[in-house]
Amino acid sequence: MAKAATKTKWKSRAVTRLIEAGSMTECSHCEERVKFKARERHQQVICNVYVNGAWDRVEHFHEPCYTDAGMPFGEPVD
Repeated sequence: MAKAATKTKWKSRAVTRLIEAGSMTECSHCEERVKFKARERHQQVICNVYVNGAWDRVEHFHEPCYTDAGMPFGEPVD
């Protein structure tokens, strides 16, 4: 008997990444630009947001802003 395919229930998740040159995103918490600085290696948190199991959007945060916002999409993965 063949197994029935199970549908994956996607959920929102967060990852920490270096801010790259040319970044043109705004922080979802403070609404300031997430800027690359050549001599500083700042991190950002990028979140894939799912609503009712379907992908909805991507949100970007400065790393400290994500913590200030209460980690709305869970602990970021490195």
